[in-house]
Amino acid sequence: MPSIQNVYDNPTFHEGYRSLRQTGTGLNDVLEQPALHSLLPENLIGLDILDLGCGFGDFVRYACNHKAASVIGMDVSARMLASAHQMTDDETITFEQGAIENLAATSFANQQFDLIVSSLALHYVADYRTAIIDIANQLKSGGRFAFSVEHPICTALAGQKWHKDAKGNDLFWPVDNYREEGPRHTSWFIDDVIKYHRTVETYVNGLLDAGLQLNRLLEPEPVKNAADAKWENHRRRPPFLLLAAQKP
Repeated sequence: MPSIQNVYDNPTFHEGYRSLRQTGTGLNDVLEQPALHSLLPENLIGLDILDLGCGFGDFVRYACNHKAASVIGMDVSARMLASAHQMTDDETITFEQGAIENLAATSFANQQFDLIVSSLALHYVADYRTAIIDIANQLKSGGRFAFSVEHPICTALAGQKWHKDAKGNDLFWPVDNYREEGPRHTSWFIDDVIKYHRTVETYVNGLLDAGLQLNRLLEPEPVKNAADAKWENHRRRPPFLLLAAQKP
C-alpha cells in the first residue's frame, strides 16, 4: 500500500500554499469553490457535515455560518489544522487530524453525515475506489457527497505546460498517457509532489460502484466576458472536475 502523502506539513510547501490562498484571486477562489458550493444542498440548516481535507477550514466555517448542526473538518496536515484552529471559534465545529485513507481509524468512524465534501484532496489518494466506499458508508440515506479534483486532462501528463509558438503564445495543452492511471510526480512549491491520475470514467464509476447515484458533473470555466484575459486559457482546457452524488 502506498504511503500516505503529507506535503502540506512541509514548511516550504505550506508557506507557498498559504500565500497563494491569501490572495483570494487563485483558481480555487474564482472557479473551484463557487462550483463546489453550487453542488451543495440548497439549505445547510441542521445538517451534520464532514469536510475531508479541510485545509484552513474555509468550508467548515462556511457551513457553520449557514446553520449546520455540526461540522467536522479532517486533514492529514497538522500545520493546516493549526491554522484552521486559529481562524475558527465555534462550538459546532470539530477538527481532527487524519487521512482519507484511514477513515476507519477516526473518532467519527461510526457516525453518518447528511453531507460530505472534499475539495481538491482525492487526487492525493492512491486507492480512490476504497476511499469512495468508505465515504459512502458514512453517508446517511439521502445524504450527498460533493468533491473536486484536478481535471484528468491536467494530471494525465506529469509536468505538462502549454506548448508555445516562436513568439511565446500558447498553442495547445498536451494530453498523453490518459489511460495509464497511477502516480504522477510533479513540482509544486517543492519537488516530487505525488498526485494520482485517473480517468473521468474511473471517477464516475467509482461513485456508481459504491452504490451512489450521480447527481451532477461540472467542469467549471471562467465567464466568457471576464475582463481579465489571464483566465481565458482555463476555457481552453478545464482545470477542475467536480462531481456530486447521493446515497439512495
